[in-house]
Amino acid sequence: MNVRYRLGFRFYCGSINPHSGENGTLGEEEENLLKPVVSRLREEGIPLEPPAPNDTLFYRLRNDPKAVIVSFSHDLGLTPFKLLYFDKGVNLSLGLPVVRTSPDHGTAFDLSGKGVASEGSLVRALRLARSLQRRRALG
Repeated sequence: MNVRYRLGFRFYCGSINPHSGENGTLGEEEENLLKPVVSRLREEGIPLEPPAPNDTLFYRLRNDPKAVIVSFSHDLGLTPFKLLYFDKGVNLSLGLPVVRTSPDHGTAFDLSGKGVASEGSLVRALRLARSLQRRRALG
């Protein structure tokens, strides 16, 4: 997890059930699955925060550019993310031997040539890739 230290990211864990299951009242996945895994990862030195309710986690971290939220399904993660950052979001793929970023909204081929697409997310993706590559070059 050296990415965390080199880039200063902070890792947060979303939940599966409403209100993180409320200690098993609204679902047992947080207690029986997520909390033990998070605990094990923390013991291994991975600084992942315990599961937090998705309905407030994104809002609470919306202004933290170093927050990384681990979500357990496509819609649990991307729905609030795109609501807040649709034209600014950047996807960063971790664990690859190369730097890979992309606009979070995808290619938007359906908007090509219509004069309605925003380049904001692409520009941010390129800037992040350049910054990460420079950091890699410095070691």
